[in-house]
Amino acid sequence: MADRVTVIGWDGSPLTAAARSALGAATLVAGAAHHLALKEVPPAAERIRLGSVELAARRIAQHRGTAVVLADGDPGFFGVVRTLRAPEHGLEVEVVPAVSSVAAAFARAGMPWDDAQIVVAHSRDLRRAVNVCRAHTKVAVLTSPGAGPAELALLLRDVHRTFVICEALGTTQEQVTVLTSDKAADHVWRDPNVVIVAGGGSAATQGSPWLAAHEIGYPSGPRGWGLSDSAYGGGLTEGESGQLRTAQLARLGPAVGDLVWDIGAGSGAAAVEAARFGAAVIAVDSDADACARTTAVGRRYGVQLQVVHGRAPQALEDLPEPDVVRIGGGGTAVVTACAARRPERIVTHAATRDEAEALGRALADGGYEVECALLQSVELDTSVWVERERAVVFLVCGYRVHHP
Repeated sequence: MADRVTVIGWDGSPLTAAARSALGAATLVAGAAHHLALKEVPPAAERIRLGSVELAARRIAQHRGTAVVLADGDPGFFGVVRTLRAPEHGLEVEVVPAVSSVAAAFARAGMPWDDAQIVVAHSRDLRRAVNVCRAHTKVAVLTSPGAGPAELALLLRDVHRTFVICEALGTTQEQVTVLTSDKAADHVWRDPNVVIVAGGGSAATQGSPWLAAHEIGYPSGPRGWGLSDSAYGGGLTEGESGQLRTAQLARLGPAVGDLVWDIGAGSGAAAVEAARFGAAVIAVDSDADACARTTAVGRRYGVQLQVVHGRAPQALEDLPEPDVVRIGGGGTAVVTACAARRPERIVTHAATRDEAEALGRALADGGYEVECALLQSVELDTSVWVERERAVVFLVCGYRVHHP
C-alpha cells in the first residue's frame, strides 16, 4: 500500500507550496495528460494516465512509496476523492483543494451560486439532469461525453433557457460562450465543460438566502401541502380537493430529477405542489382557461411549470417520458396511454365503484400493480361544529411491476 496519498486539485493557477512539496516527493503520479505534463512532476516518478479512477486506485493501493493524484478543480467536489476513499482500497488521503469548476464557471459568468442546483450529467441518465433544468431557474451541469450542452439542449426542446458554456476552464484553451438553449445543439463542444442553465422566471423567496439551493420546498411558498381551495383562488373541483390531492402526492412521491405529468390539471393545484417538491412538471389540460389558471398559480408560488393546451391522450404523444403521472380526468383511454409510457407510478380517481374498477383493469392490463382506496372527508364549520361539506372518492393507484 502507498505510504501516503495526496490528492492535488488544479485550477490552472500556480501550484501552492504544499502541492509542490507533495508532488516533489512523489514516486507515483496519476492524472490526465495535461497534469502529467506539469514541470513539477518528478522525472523518475511512475506515471499513470488517469482514465478509470477505480483502476488507478487499485494501482496506487499496490504501490510502495508516495503517491500523488492530480485532478481538475476541487477533487472533493464530485471528484476523485470519493473513489479513492472507498473502503475496498484502504487508502488514507490528504487533499490539497483548488477552486471547483462550478465556482469558476459562476465566477466567469459573474453570478452568485448559493441558489443553484448542481448536477452531474451522464449519458445513461441524462434525462434526470434535464428534469432539474426544467424545474429550476439556475442549474450548474457538470457534463460528460455524450451528455454535454448539445444533448441537454435537445432534451429540453421547447423549454427556453440561457446556457453559459464554460469549456476547458483554467487552461489556455478556456472559452466561455453565452447563447440560448435552442442554439446549443448546433455546435460541437469540447470536454470537459460546465454548463450554467438559467432562466424560466424568478422563484419566490423570503428574504436573503440561508440555505444552498433554497428555492426547493417551503421557502418558495406557504408551509405545508395539500393546501386549501382558498390558496388557489377557490373553485377547485372534487378531483382537486386538498384531501385527495394530499393522498395522490403521497403515492406519487415527486422528487428532484423526476418529471411529473399532471393530466387534467384544472386549477394547477396538484401541478404546483408537485413542483414545490423540486420535480419538473408538465401540466396538460384541454381547457384554455384552466391552462391560464395553472400558469398564473405557478407564477404566484414561484415554481417552473410547462403548461400544454391539448386533449389527452393525443396531447401526450410528443411529451418527454414521465417518472410519475397524475390523471385528473380522461378515463381508461388516458390511463392506457400513460401506462404505455411506463412511468413508475400512476394515480387517478373515480366517483363510482364501476369507474374505479374500469380504471384498475386498465392499469392491470398495462402491467401495473393496482391499489384502490375509498376516501371520505368531512369538512366542519368550526364556529358551530357542524358538517359543512362531505366528499367521497375512490383513489386508484398503479405501481409498475419490475420483473427480475
